[in-house]
Amino acid sequence: MKRKADRDQIRRQNRSIILQALRRNGPTARIDLGQTTRLSPATVTAITSDLLDQGLILSLESEEPKAPQARGRPRTLLKLNPDAVFTLCIRLSVNNIDLSLVDFAGDVTRETRIHFDSSTADADSFPETLVEAIRQFLHEAGVEPSQVREIGVAAQGVVETETGLVAWSPAFAGRKIPVVGPLQSAFGADCYISNDTNMITEALHWSDPTRYSGTFAVVMLDYGVGMGLYLNNRLFSGASGTAAEFGHANHIPGGALCRCGKKGCLEAYLSDYALVRAATHQPEDTDPGTIKAGVSGLGRLIELAGSGDDDARKAFHEAGRVLGYGIARVIAMIDPKRLVLTGAAVRAFDFMKKGMWEGLDDALVADLRNNFTLDVMPWNEDFIRSGLIAQSMERLDKDFLGNATPKASHSARPGTSEATA
Repeated sequence: MKRKADRDQIRRQNRSIILQALRRNGPTARIDLGQTTRLSPATVTAITSDLLDQGLILSLESEEPKAPQARGRPRTLLKLNPDAVFTLCIRLSVNNIDLSLVDFAGDVTRETRIHFDSSTADADSFPETLVEAIRQFLHEAGVEPSQVREIGVAAQGVVETETGLVAWSPAFAGRKIPVVGPLQSAFGADCYISNDTNMITEALHWSDPTRYSGTFAVVMLDYGVGMGLYLNNRLFSGASGTAAEFGHANHIPGGALCRCGKKGCLEAYLSDYALVRAATHQPEDTDPGTIKAGVSGLGRLIELAGSGDDDARKAFHEAGRVLGYGIARVIAMIDPKRLVLTGAAVRAFDFMKKGMWEGLDDALVADLRNNFTLDVMPWNEDFIRSGLIAQSMERLDKDFLGNATPKASHSARPGTSEATA
């Protein structure tokens, strides 16, 4: 029995390798698939034959011009059948639900943004709001819920991947918001939820696995402070799924008030509201909810720093020192080969850089702090969706497609949609 289980596992893994190669490279001949994946011709032939029978891939004749002396038919290329199944990628943030319908080729076919009231959303009201938003979205796309086999959700805040709950988030008035359970009940699809910074980490690994592999960390400086960890080539989320809550690690006991309600968190010195609070000399116990920060507040602070404003420059410099102390802890604990800084606040990195290196120098001996590479990456919100897509495709390939799959539906191809209020 164990030998059969091992063979089945290897076969599922090889199926996933072939599907991912087609998703990355587009239409490919069998011989080229073998070279790309390093699988034997017999393995490639056997697996692609099954995938063709299941309607998961399609064959088409190559349009490449034949050599003058070449004989016979043009070689056959294989491509993913985009309409075989669909996945749904969802991002939950303050007042917004972002929905993206993704085909089997990994392409976004439709997207929209739906607004809700974060100030009143709680465990009782939000699940119904989310389910109805998805139903309407799929109806407008002309896609039956049964065609959606994976639903991936990324949320701000503290996310419990094992229970499917958002434990705490600035996007909700309440705590312990159930997400996975209601979605599975409503749509019958496999569903998972993760912290949004984890999905940025997943996206980087998917887009450039040579550079972002092994052990590396991502720190997002934005409305809050998030972290994603890749340890030994795997996304790490801990026993309950709440690992790497970098922003809510304590920096100064009894210090500045954090949006989570505790005092002294790293976020209380690094987030957008923390920077505005420091630059405007507001007391450290000022309620973050009363501080006008966000994209506009942070942008204004960056403008002031650029024009030489002492208060703004000092706020960024001191935040940089706090960041340096925080990064020092990460380096000392996991020894990452690479650390990535991203998020809206990296626009101000030039004003934070000197303080960050000062904090690192103070907190860590040179033997440890010289072993990593720092990447400062301009913020792109699509990172989060790209990570959701990458994880959804991987789960779909390995889990669902390891079993027999019905032929693809012949329903109309979904269109595109603009964001709606």
